Amino acid sequence: MRTLILLMAVAPVLSPSLALHTQEPVAGATDPEALFHSSDPTLDTNKQAAYHIVRDLLEAGHWELADKYLTERYVQHNPNAASGRAGVVKYFTEVRKVKPVPIPEKMKTKVVSVVAEGDLVVVAYVHELKDAHDSAKSYTTTWFDMWRFKHGKADEHWDPATLPTNAIR
Repeated sequence: MRTLILLMAVAPVLSPSLALHTQEPVAGATDPEALFHSSDPTLDTNKQAAYHIVRDLLEAGHWELADKYLTERYVQHNPNAASGRAGVVKYFTEVRKVKPVPIPEKMKTKVVSVVAEGDLVVVAYVHELKDAHDSAKSYTTTWFDMWRFKHGKADEHWDPATLPTNAIR
């Protein structure tokens, strides 16, 4: 009996495909805009700036508005983009070639949570990926962006991004 219990406990760890089939899908909030508010005025200001970064810059591609939401210094910890507001704008407009689309009234990004503490705001999103073993299938996991705010603008950024596997070094 102990052996059976032990096997049941370690099976998901030893068999990634078994673990994949037992995952609960990650779901976004039904009203993501509500997550970007706080009764604390400073946290509300920071959450609102994060909201506009997600909706206006990342979702709608209006990088001409970056000076409203990002400091000039903007320290970038994503290995794909340079630090500085100009560096991140260049990454999205010249490297990724993002073209602006109309800013939506309601964001389309599937947001799981928004947490603000001190000068930090963390936004967690639904991240859908193709199953590496079966391209007809996909699964969800969580992505995040975290910003440190200074005077209502993002001054530093973290996310789990990695360099592309085909990146030339």
